[in-house]
Amino acid sequence: MSSEPDIARLRALIHSQDWPAALAAVCGRFPGVAVFSTSFGLEDQAILHAIAQAGLAVRVVTLDTGRLFEETHALHAQTRKRYGVPIDVFFPEPAALRRLIAERGPNGFRDSIENRRACCRVRKVEPLALALAGAKLWITGIRREQSEERARLAPIEWDERHRLLKYHPLLDVSETELRRFVGLHDVPYNPLHDKGYPSIGCAPCTRAVAPGEPARRGRWWWEDDAKKECGLHVQNGRLVRRKESDS
Repeated sequence: MSSEPDIARLRALIHSQDWPAALAAVCGRFPGVAVFSTSFGLEDQAILHAIAQAGLAVRVVTLDTGRLFEETHALHAQTRKRYGVPIDVFFPEPAALRRLIAERGPNGFRDSIENRRACCRVRKVEPLALALAGAKLWITGIRREQSEERARLAPIEWDERHRLLKYHPLLDVSETELRRFVGLHDVPYNPLHDKGYPSIGCAPCTRAVAPGEPARRGRWWWEDDAKKECGLHVQNGRLVRRKESDS
């Protein structure tokens, strides 16, 4: 396990720097073993822009669940063309996907939380484990404003499941600041963001939200808000939080 002093040193490294500079500083400590997972959301597009502009030695990966919006696929192609950064695509394991659909049906995820989590496990969690193989740093687009659970996270933490450090460079960036960055740098983004979709995942599991609704309300809207995590950022059934000593 990574030691608390290691995390403390990294947190000191990023202190008082703007997020692109902090991102470059942290990635400089993990050349060739840093992985950025993108779903092509607004946050991820900003991070990818910063990685490309600074020429950071970061491997970029994405998960194609087989149920994405066409707008997401179009943005994927546009992003490759704009930045020229290789993006490794990971898909669900075919046999596992066949079993899932045979046992629970193509839209069984609506029948129960157990079914939905099983779908997320096959389409997201298991492919992510392959995408992170060999990495020592995982970069995400998580922000505090996205949910109450995410508001409690630390910017750098140890991920026990994947045995690596996890870094959220945009954790304290507001949506206003994020949109200003995207506009200033003409970063390509998903047009669904302008139609009320702050968080974009699989098409059957994502809807627009009303003004003032939390960003995550549009994901799996038929479920209790407290259970709305797909499993990518969850350990032992809970979103990873910072320890008291990190506060």
